[in-house]
Amino acid sequence: MTDRHYFLLAVVLYAFSTIYLVFLWRKGFRQDNRVNYFLLLAGGILHTYAMFKRGFDLQHCPVNNLYEAITFVTWTIVAVYLLVGSWSRLRFLGAFASPVILVMGVFALMPALDPPRGAHPEFKNGLLSLHAALGLLSYGAFALASIAGLMYVSQEHNLKFDKMRAIFSMMPSIQRLELAMSRLLLAGFVLYTCGLAVGFLDLAHGSTVYRGEFVKICWSIMVWIIYLGLLVMRWKLEKGGRKFALGTIFTFIFVLLTFWGVNQFSPLHTQ
Repeated sequence: MTDRHYFLLAVVLYAFSTIYLVFLWRKGFRQDNRVNYFLLLAGGILHTYAMFKRGFDLQHCPVNNLYEAITFVTWTIVAVYLLVGSWSRLRFLGAFASPVILVMGVFALMPALDPPRGAHPEFKNGLLSLHAALGLLSYGAFALASIAGLMYVSQEHNLKFDKMRAIFSMMPSIQRLELAMSRLLLAGFVLYTCGLAVGFLDLAHGSTVYRGEFVKICWSIMVWIIYLGLLVMRWKLEKGGRKFALGTIFTFIFVLLTFWGVNQFSPLHTQ
């Protein structure tokens, strides 16, 4: 079996997790549900094996084309969720992460995103692989934070219009959601900062800096500043709530909409 076959099996388990979401809607997201967590765990194990199999075949971090990048980002969302989901109070995030993971997995399986490869590329630089891994892991944390933000905005809307049945039977409390947003955003920011530091360290060790590379560098610094601003707003200025949730959501949307375009300016990120 190829790595794509193992990834396909992982996507099937993600589909079962999404289907099970229907039962979670009926039971309510306040419950500590282990079934959905273990479905994602099983899918994550297959997904991880597929990533390692391709990585060993290529002899470096598998982020060379759109298929590999999407599967890596999807894997990071699963990995971050499995980590935070080990804490039962945050396990409810899986119910909202599952559909996102499934959609990204199905999209990644499109054959056009993974064209046939010629000779295997040679291992280039361990620092580059570490930089890519840390950066993509941070995106996984940011993605889950934005999902928690969506849930927060929805729950606040229910509170505003006094939809008590929806509040108590379905969604977690806004206090839990804000705590989840804050911690996920902080974890993603730490990973992103480490990834940037490794990337700059690699450049200092002699990697070729192309003219278009400065666009990617400026974009990365801008994203770092935006997320730093959100953390300062939450922890120092103590301005959480709806504005913090919307900032988390729209910042991640901005990252998604600009990530691929910015990478086209950077030969190091498209080779």
